[in-house]
Amino acid sequence: MVQERLPDERIDTLSLQILIDRDTCMGSGNCVFWAPGTFDLGDDGISVVLEPAEGEERQMFLAQEGCPTRAISLWRDGVEVTSP
Repeated sequence: MVQERLPDERIDTLSLQILIDRDTCMGSGNCVFWAPGTFDLGDDGISVVLEPAEGEERQMFLAQEGCPTRAISLWRDGVEVTSP
């Protein structure tokens, strides 16, 4: 079951925090393609975070890079991070 978190989708995985800007997300599903264990589309067609611990960090970076609207941001220790 998907839980709604408004206005942003925010989940911590280890020291990596995933933030989805729900106002920017267009529901393309690219995040689900790149990190299917971490992301899904909610009933409203907008991306939600499922179980980030099941996904690999590299997949999360691929999802971030593959988002056409740049709605996914990844944070570590209060600093936004991009793919290494």
